[in-house]
Amino acid sequence: MINNFKYQHEGNWPQIFNWLQTRKQNHDQLEKQVQQIIDEVKAYGDQALVDYTQKFDCPSFKPGLLAVTPEEINLSLEQVDPNDLTIIQEAKENILAYHQKQVQNSWFSTRADGTIVGQIVRPVQRAGLYVPGGQGGETPLISSLLMNAIPALVAGVKKIVLVSPPRQDGSLNPYLLATAHLLGLKKIFKVGSAWAIAALALGTQTIPAVDVIAGPGNIFVTLAKKLLQSQVGIDMIAGPSEITILACKQANPKYIAADLLSQAEHDPLAASILISPSPILIQAVKDELKHQVTTLKRSEIAQQSLQNYGAVIEVPSVETGIELVNKIAPEHFELMVENPWELLGKIQNAGAIFIGEHTPEPVGDYFAGPNHVLPTMSTARFSSALSVETFYHKSSLIYTHQDYLKQHGAKIARLARLENLEAHARSIETRLKN
Repeated sequence: MINNFKYQHEGNWPQIFNWLQTRKQNHDQLEKQVQQIIDEVKAYGDQALVDYTQKFDCPSFKPGLLAVTPEEINLSLEQVDPNDLTIIQEAKENILAYHQKQVQNSWFSTRADGTIVGQIVRPVQRAGLYVPGGQGGETPLISSLLMNAIPALVAGVKKIVLVSPPRQDGSLNPYLLATAHLLGLKKIFKVGSAWAIAALALGTQTIPAVDVIAGPGNIFVTLAKKLLQSQVGIDMIAGPSEITILACKQANPKYIAADLLSQAEHDPLAASILISPSPILIQAVKDELKHQVTTLKRSEIAQQSLQNYGAVIEVPSVETGIELVNKIAPEHFELMVENPWELLGKIQNAGAIFIGEHTPEPVGDYFAGPNHVLPTMSTARFSSALSVETFYHKSSLIYTHQDYLKQHGAKIARLARLENLEAHARSIETRLKN
């Protein structure tokens, strides 16, 4: 049901690395299909969006249905349980409070010689948010909307465009619209997949082009973002979800199995990994997995995930386990050991770190505040969670005066000539002659 490895030292890493690498798939043929979709949206605009939506989402879709109306939003508020709205509002406030800590300001520094350098931090003018349909629109991805919209709002983006694929009847799930209302989003369009990403990047008659696109999606969405990232900013190229848990013998196997399954139910490509120095715990978790997986609605997906990319890895010590975690660089990392805070400084590579057995990964997915859009496929070695910074762009500022050029101009010209850039040197020297 699950893969078994031992990691005694660095020499064991290639076997685990090669196994993890099999998650990477060749998408050359799909990229050609996605490029064709992008080309059609560029050429035909709204009509291409309508044609694709009719083919894949809503057979009766018409151009007039693209934009969500105020009446649809008002109706959604009547259809959503008030208690659920209260929960969503509380989650929103937690996420908002967290991201407000990430606000950056422009800065200027004046040196003794009168030189001024600095950085101007501005929000992008337009952001596009993609929210997947979720099983034909019947499982609204509320958390995805909150996690992508709130950093843009905190950054100060004035124009935010939301897109999501319609249900078969041409509507969006009322929970999605109600959440958008709580966030103050008004430009909402019923369109999905690669054609939605192309519309956000290129613009159509109805959907305005944006500067940054954020939000998860299937492989068509991911490839569209990849192909368009030279024309528009993107959050990241995300892969399948993943969790790694480092646990010692005192950890609760029921908790561990439940947390591994919380990722396995996402996707057959999701990776769920337990690392432990305790063979007794490992066996107990394997037994729990066999029991718990059969009780899930998405049992088949979870079982495929565990068989393909689930693993238990025995290590000689917790310290060796941390070494392995830093090599894996997981999206989600749970630390279930004695005195976890003492080990926190040794964890170098992880998208999000969950401390202790009472901090399961879904706490971060939905409610605590940190963003759940995280780097996957070991990119946590160099990449970070979606944040307010995703929606900033920055300009460097430089001011120098004539005396500065007199003092340093010859040095600058010399550096330019070392690179064989004569015009650069003369740009300085022409000012020194006056």
